[in-house]
Amino acid sequence: MGFEIYSLVEEFMKEKNIVVRGVAHPYLFSEVMEGLFTRFSVSDWLKVMGAVPVTGSNLFRLLSTKSHVLLYSGGQREALHNKGEAYKLFWPDQPEFVRMAARFGATIVPFGTVGEDDVGELALDYHDMMKIPILNDYIRGAKRMTAKGEVASTELFIPGILPKLPGRFYYLFGKPLKTKGMKEKLEDRENENLLYLHVKSEVENSIAYLLKKREEDPCRNVIDRTIYRAFYSPFP
Repeated sequence: MGFEIYSLVEEFMKEKNIVVRGVAHPYLFSEVMEGLFTRFSVSDWLKVMGAVPVTGSNLFRLLSTKSHVLLYSGGQREALHNKGEAYKLFWPDQPEFVRMAARFGATIVPFGTVGEDDVGELALDYHDMMKIPILNDYIRGAKRMTAKGEVASTELFIPGILPKLPGRFYYLFGKPLKTKGMKEKLEDRENENLLYLHVKSEVENSIAYLLKKREEDPCRNVIDRTIYRAFYSPFP
């Protein structure tokens, strides 16, 4: 569900005074989402936080103004993964963001994050929900309203999540990869693809590292953190 995004964006604002411009699924900005709330909708909140629909033109505009862009290459396929797919990457075949980054000389910062499985347990995934007639029709209807192309290659739905005693989110940012001055080099498809695979590998390595280090965290559980805070300050 991408729960970790909220803390990430907020902390960049607080610690770095940087608005990270997230690119989100177009459905979140649709009239359907607008109509779910009478005063302040999800799309309103996303706009306030700097998010825009994920399109090539929006990414072009953001990079042309030197904005800090938050991009999940796996998009909805990763955020709405099925059972047994936690922390697996499902990136598209085309390295579009590398090509766009090279065009503007942008710096790519790969990062990993874990912790969503300590917030909720996936009870109903896509396959489960498609077996339920009413939900099946709703999911297919939502797909027809989304953008064309790779964004619409998988159907949009809200999985069945059972809340858990909150754990903790962990983030790890990798070494920045500069594309400035590499436009001509990255116009070669092989070089472009190599950089794309390198970024993906860095993300996978960061996730693997965090999963390992999380097991060593004595304050992973909210109860343990609360007890620690009662005796030590500041909060870890």
